[in-house]
Amino acid sequence: MIRRYQKAGKQIGPEVINVCDVNRYKEIYNDVKKLTKEDTTQLILEAKTEEEKNFYAMVGDFFLQRKQDECIARNVF
Repeated sequence: MIRRYQKAGKQIGPEVINVCDVNRYKEIYNDVKKLTKEDTTQLILEAKTEEEKNFYAMVGDFFLQRKQDECIARNVF
């Protein structure tokens, strides 16, 4: 929670805003970017729920797509 006292350059009094810990999520993102395909496979195999399996599969697919985009941009295909 933060308190904001200005909006568009005008004093409006304290306004309480609930925000997530952005730095924490940036750290998580940077950690996830380091996952190898073997790591992703292990996470999928050890997931306890279908939702968790799907989440890890989507994360793996996302980064695979980024690698494919890089290859296409470099005319590897």
